[in-house]
Amino acid sequence: MVKSRAVARTGHPRHERRGEARLPAAAATLIAIALYVALPQQLLVAPRYVLPALELLLLVPLIAINPRRLTRQTKVFRFLSLTLVLLIATGNLTALGVLIHQLVHAEVKDGPSLLLAALQVWLTNIIAFGLAYWELDRGGPVVRTQASRGDLPLADFRFSQDENDDAVEEVADGASKTSDWVPTLVDYLYISVTNSTAFSPTDTMPLSTRAKLLMSVQSVAALLTSLLVIARAVSILH
Repeated sequence: MVKSRAVARTGHPRHERRGEARLPAAAATLIAIALYVALPQQLLVAPRYVLPALELLLLVPLIAINPRRLTRQTKVFRFLSLTLVLLIATGNLTALGVLIHQLVHAEVKDGPSLLLAALQVWLTNIIAFGLAYWELDRGGPVVRTQASRGDLPLADFRFSQDENDDAVEEVADGASKTSDWVPTLVDYLYISVTNSTAFSPTDTMPLSTRAKLLMSVQSVAALLTSLLVIARAVSILH
């Protein structure tokens, strides 16, 4: 414990860092693809495997460029990574729209299937927006670890670590200013989870206009899923 806090106080030059691990983002993307493939056919506006195939085609070169650690970024890499997130989010929001349309205008009697589909859409919503926050904030995962803090783009989110440098010692030692802490995918997935459950920011505040817009879209989507879809499915079950 003492050693880890000493390392936190010392910090490491950002240009010497190994970069964020590739595996968590790749795993999250594959889970989102699998959830989409498992959706009922009536929620899909295209053949089942078209969108997942496109997403996999985008994921393969991204892994090839940074197979283990996210340390290299090119314009092509940036374009592919943002396009991949956009496809996941768009496909899921489209499925949500079709699901709501069927609830309002169609005769739905399969309550268990509807509940499962709503859960799949909700989970994919968390992953998609978590990846979006991760890709956009401070220039993305590569820039956050490979650039000096003075060269980082403006932050889209303010984490609690960004303002803890004047707290008690055991808290301040892990602050951004003290230890050069930077958020990883888990931190952005946490934002996405809390935004999908509380429908508002909790301990991490959006700063930029795009972050506020993205969080607003996610909150509305989660609210519709929770209140309209699940409530209708439960009523069908009864």
